[in-house]
Amino acid sequence: MDKNLLKQQIAAWVDQNAAEQIDFLAKVVQCPSDNPPGNCAPHALMTAALLEDMQFAVEQHTVPNEFARSTGLESAINLIVREHFADGPTVALNAHGDVVPPGAGWSVDPYSATVRDGWMIGRGAAVSKSDFATYAFALRALKELAVPLRGNVELHFTYDEETGGLAGPGWLLQQGLTKPDYAICAGFSYNVTTAHNGCLHLEIKVRGTSAHAARPDTGHDALEATTRLLNALYSYRDTLDSRTSATAGISSPTLVVGTITGGINTNVVPDEVTLRLDRRIIPEEIPTEVEAELRGVIAQALQNMPGISCDVERILLASPFKPVGDAIRLRDIICTEASMALGEAVTPIGVPLYSDARLYAEAGVATVMYGAGPRTLLEANGHRADEKVPLLTLSVATKAIAWTLVELLA
Repeated sequence: MDKNLLKQQIAAWVDQNAAEQIDFLAKVVQCPSDNPPGNCAPHALMTAALLEDMQFAVEQHTVPNEFARSTGLESAINLIVREHFADGPTVALNAHGDVVPPGAGWSVDPYSATVRDGWMIGRGAAVSKSDFATYAFALRALKELAVPLRGNVELHFTYDEETGGLAGPGWLLQQGLTKPDYAICAGFSYNVTTAHNGCLHLEIKVRGTSAHAARPDTGHDALEATTRLLNALYSYRDTLDSRTSATAGISSPTLVVGTITGGINTNVVPDEVTLRLDRRIIPEEIPTEVEAELRGVIAQALQNMPGISCDVERILLASPFKPVGDAIRLRDIICTEASMALGEAVTPIGVPLYSDARLYAEAGVATVMYGAGPRTLLEANGHRADEKVPLLTLSVATKAIAWTLVELLA
């Protein structure tokens, strides 16, 4: 097999089908799949129909309602496409179809898939519906050109990344519905991501005793206790700058108190205050140790406060993503092929976000992240108004993925 000739044929096929690929992306962007509320089954059904129109056999794996609700979803159907070329390793291509709600500040309808100056604007265009198009058309090119590969390629289109991934790849892997040797997951930019932070979400309920504002001495003020707790948390946060990661693109751990609710009325001593915090975990840290450390900070801040109690509940604990198995080989191949497709050097990086890639790595699968997108997530307005993806990188990433599969499975 002449790999160079094959790659030229693949590139020509991608260029010839660019308009159809853009139309496919527009359709998956135009169908809302906001999470929350997490009613993503309609998007999965629409996507399955589009894939079947491209002659793919699509498996629909419905997440049981009770489990879906436990992860914050209203409904979810995960899709798997399996393409068997010959006996050999299996490569999974994973992207997520759930997106954050659009919010305010858009210059266009968030679901219009408007194309402006070579960029498609729309919620999910960059994160990560663009990779639905990238991965599907890369596999379609290999299939239609009858490329002689030794192995299998699977598309995993899942719907739970924005709330942790446990009902997405986590569920597929736990149920034994897939067992890939390699995984390529949706990227945040056109660099190759080999590591990312983990994340801990805690909900803290500080409880006191209500009382009339005219007699505050007869109650125990939960908000006053929370103020002491916040000061302790922010003092702890300031110590995190001294911990630095050796991974390029990742600096130090962070801590943010994202929400605070509480109180009964203006003239009542608050009896309960609830806050939620986000603690990012660098790859060098051990998640369980981070949680224990943070619980200690909370307990110490509230000790010796009469009438005050506190409950701490873990909402999410996502481990950092780090290379496992043959991930370094996979990284090197994608960097080479993506550099060739883009015409400039594509390098490995780490990112401070967290994603579904960690779930594949935790299962022992050699995993990296790569897909369509600009140089940085900030340029794509990821999770912000006017989210967008440069359409040029759609064909670039599609060629790079297809060429990578040739190198892995030829």
